Amino acid sequence: MHRGGKKRQPLTALTVEKLSKPGRYGDGKGLYLAVSNTAAKSWVFLGIRNGARHVVGLGSYPAHSLEEAREKAASIRANLKKGIIPIKARAAAAAAREQQSAAKAGEVTFGQAADELFKRLQPSWRNARHEKQWARTLWFHCAPIRNKPVSRIDIEDVLRVIGPLWNEKVVTALRTRTRIEAVLNHAKAMGYRKGDNPAAWKGNLEAVLPKPKPLRERVKHHAAIHYREVPAFIAKLRAQSGPYAIFETLEFAILTATRTLEAVRATWDEINFEEKLWTIPTRRMKAGMEHRIPLSQRALEILSRMAKIKNSEWVFPGKIHGRPLNDNALIDALRRMEPDITTHGFRSAFRTWCYEHTKVRDEIAEAALAHTVGNQVRRAYLRGDALEERRGLMSLWAVHCEPRRDNVVSIGGKPIPA
Repeated sequence: MHRGGKKRQPLTALTVEKLSKPGRYGDGKGLYLAVSNTAAKSWVFLGIRNGARHVVGLGSYPAHSLEEAREKAASIRANLKKGIIPIKARAAAAAAREQQSAAKAGEVTFGQAADELFKRLQPSWRNARHEKQWARTLWFHCAPIRNKPVSRIDIEDVLRVIGPLWNEKVVTALRTRTRIEAVLNHAKAMGYRKGDNPAAWKGNLEAVLPKPKPLRERVKHHAAIHYREVPAFIAKLRAQSGPYAIFETLEFAILTATRTLEAVRATWDEINFEEKLWTIPTRRMKAGMEHRIPLSQRALEILSRMAKIKNSEWVFPGKIHGRPLNDNALIDALRRMEPDITTHGFRSAFRTWCYEHTKVRDEIAEAALAHTVGNQVRRAYLRGDALEERRGLMSLWAVHCEPRRDNVVSIGGKPIPA
């Protein structure tokens, strides 16, 4: 039935054949037959993912029948539910076809070698963000050389990829160079190519590219709130209301001095109420070491509140049932409250507070932030014996963060109620 009708009925082969009036006719589940002013007919899929509208052409009629169009639409719809965007899926399929053609000719392409290395390294990555960074490098930045035989990749090809990034996006350029070098090393080990690695820096690219700026000149520190303003911020935070435990998660992250992802991905099996302890496993930690965090009374109160609405393994559930809170939700909420402050900045506030207002040793403060300090023997000592010392430290931090009339200082030029 035409889109202007009251009730949409699925199309039939006979209806599709007879339709001639210009317009768009729905079959249901995102599939439409578009009829042009010249009576030409084509299939179109319309889908929505996270508020974004995706339009995909499925071919003309009668070259593609109604049943064929339905199969294609079903496949795209299933991919959308998995988070696979149609345009990217089609680009990936096209690249795969090109690679298969090159393989038949006896040549392994850079893209094939890159995908092999990606699959081999995938189990070693600790989080999805690392995987996405590698995928973006190998699929997006390296797109100009993916279909070229890996045996014929030379320094000009490497410069074609990293050259445009070198001055504007230094970190991206450095990471991309390193990953191209890794792919070419893999290709050589597999017998796909011979000779020196054109992506190597020493004695190679250093002769044609300017030396990158020192790290200290490139690093942009996270905007931090002063530790004296944290109680006022907590007061403002508690006055907020919204879905999906966004503000509880943010306060919990501040109280535990953890990174955003560590907080939003917390699971109930990591929480020990009896020992008042949160243990983050190795796979979720940036330093690759298990991190034990003593929980203050206020942190336990937040967890108890979340336990009452527990509906999955995640401590802080997100909008989608069975999924954790999206870390961007915290960042967006904080940006709306205080545009000049970052979530990571609270860790800096905690560290400064430790230095100026406590007598705790530096290594204990660093251990509370899960920073790697000292040699292996010293770290073993901290891992085994410093827990109670850190328990006292985190309790003192929670006391400092608690809004009271004597410690609430207005931020952003506005009075904050205690």
